[in-house]
Amino acid sequence: MKKSAVLLSLLFCSFYAFSQSWELGIVAGASNYRGDLAQRTFQQAKPAFGLTAGYEISERFTLRGGLTFAKIAGADKKGKDDFLKTTRNLSFQSNLTEFSLVGEYDIFNLNEVKWTPYLFGGLGVYHYNPYTFDSLNKKVYLKPLSTEGEGLTAYPGRKFYSLTQLSIPFGGGIKYAINDNIRVGLEIGLRKLFTDYLDDVSTTYVDSASLLAERGQQAVDLSYRGNSTYPEKNAQRGNPKNKDWYHFTVLTLTFRWGNGAIGGGRSGRRGYGCPANPM
Repeated sequence: MKKSAVLLSLLFCSFYAFSQSWELGIVAGASNYRGDLAQRTFQQAKPAFGLTAGYEISERFTLRGGLTFAKIAGADKKGKDDFLKTTRNLSFQSNLTEFSLVGEYDIFNLNEVKWTPYLFGGLGVYHYNPYTFDSLNKKVYLKPLSTEGEGLTAYPGRKFYSLTQLSIPFGGGIKYAINDNIRVGLEIGLRKLFTDYLDDVSTTYVDSASLLAERGQQAVDLSYRGNSTYPEKNAQRGNPKNKDWYHFTVLTLTFRWGNGAIGGGRSGRRGYGCPANPM
């Protein structure tokens, strides 16, 4: 009877300690893109920052939402392929806004140790809008130009790509508990995408006359910026077999509150009247 009462007490305390445990954090670091205009992963890092909010379902599992603002960029001239520098010479940049909802699993219990590796995965939605700069250094958004024939009557099979899409965020990190309620960490998160037009480059060149007729001279000028004549129709411009990616490398600072936070960590489970060693 006594052991049953103790077990019930432990179950109650476990539920109570984490029934209203929340966390709020800030992240800051670097964003990177990988695709046709950046073959190396860390070729052109740009700033990224955001906010996270989480609900601790258990001592090791947290449901976490995040809002991240970042920038991505790529350019042939900054790559190692000298052939692409002279025969294509394309570049792009884009501001990026992402909302994600992921499950995060701690390898160790931070109520018992000071640090732990962790893994996460979930679903995200992001918005982007690729642009470049013309010869007068004026910003020009690329989607309306149909640089690969998207939306042109001569290419009915090439549809406009969406600027808001789904992604699959996943990755991991390591975090350290300064105290029961403040944690710092380092996280690397990759995004599996379902588009190859993050950089406005994917397949082949279109007929320059068709592009000129429907989108104008600027579209022709910015779809090919090499030092020779415009490529023939259907000449290779990108690689559609490999989808684009982006990823974040960030530092995190997290604050916890609720029934499972203050007084409920390594030093505080006793704060709920739960026995430290009941057996």
